[in-house]
Amino acid sequence: MARTKKPKGSSRLAQMWQVFQMTRRYDKSIVGLLLVTLVLPIAAGVATGVLLSGGNVFTLVIWIIAGVLLGVLLGLIVLGRRAERAAYSQIEGQPGAVGAVIKSALKRNWIAEEMPVAINPKTKDAIYRAVGRGGVALIAEGPISRTQRLVDDEKRKTAKILPNVPITVLTVGPDEESVKLYKLGWQLTKIKPALTKSEVRVVSNRLASLGTNVPIPKGIDPYKVRPSRAR
Repeated sequence: MARTKKPKGSSRLAQMWQVFQMTRRYDKSIVGLLLVTLVLPIAAGVATGVLLSGGNVFTLVIWIIAGVLLGVLLGLIVLGRRAERAAYSQIEGQPGAVGAVIKSALKRNWIAEEMPVAINPKTKDAIYRAVGRGGVALIAEGPISRTQRLVDDEKRKTAKILPNVPITVLTVGPDEESVKLYKLGWQLTKIKPALTKSEVRVVSNRLASLGTNVPIPKGIDPYKVRPSRAR
């Protein structure tokens, strides 16, 4: 007997409801934010319609519909960003968290690998590397006091083969001055461009020659990142 296919619309609504439920567990303010995001555009649409319709019901309805559509659109945007933040908060502080999200957090003009380029096997602190228009970004995972030596070593190796390329260091960890996991992509976009797109590819290929032969301690990747094939 053939199975009855569920309408795509209903499955999408079910997915959105699951996303909302997950987000609400970690972000108690999401309900209030969504209500404000929905109500304000509708109220603005009604007010604008009353002022500009001149008693024309059709014009008033159009403005109300526009307000509803705008509210729904803004609500989806807010829910998406809050859901992403909630998802990051679940793994923040775990070894390998940066590697688990680095691909989704970075924009297309950045090249990065899920695998770290340096690891402290005892503490599980790690250094990740990204290459983009802003040059080379070294992303340390762990307390600044413990990752400083790893950062210095990696920075020295990078500067040796790329003396004219700017190097930016970011730290994702428990320190107050560290970058929050969900803000990592945004922090990288703030780096001032220094390379062209073609130069980014050249720099990335040159850094690949350094290799990433590092030991992988247990728990380094909560999302089962593929192991490095470098030998």
